Amino acid sequence: MDPFYLEAFSEAQKGYQEGGIPIGSVLVYRGKVIGRGHNRRVQQGSSVLHGEMDALENAGRLPASVYRECVLYTTLSPCPMCTGAILLYKIPKVVIGENITFLGSEDYLKEQGVEVEVLQHGPSIALMETFIKEKPFLWNEDIGV
Repeated sequence: MDPFYLEAFSEAQKGYQEGGIPIGSVLVYRGKVIGRGHNRRVQQGSSVLHGEMDALENAGRLPASVYRECVLYTTLSPCPMCTGAILLYKIPKVVIGENITFLGSEDYLKEQGVEVEVLQHGPSIALMETFIKEKPFLWNEDIGV
């Protein structure tokens, strides 16, 4: 298993332990994690702090040339908002833990030339399934239902 993906999964586990939505992400540049985060909408009372957005925020302000060499790892298929950020910064590759519990905008990413790799990581699927059963109201809020 890709060690960078395991770091994203660790972020998802942190989010779950904090009582939030278990989605984690890391941004990798030239073989080094430069941003990490997890969905903190619940913890921060935020409307936009999905895992991918948190990782980008924690990477800080970067030149466009850096984003264009990054890989974004995320435990769940990116929603339209996170897809927009990926496209805005022209991140060329996204590695997704799973898309069984939620299928985001992967096709749109591919249409825009982003390389998308889906792992179907069993522990990621199990964590999301557990969370969705435990807190369906939070899950529906997070995906705009």
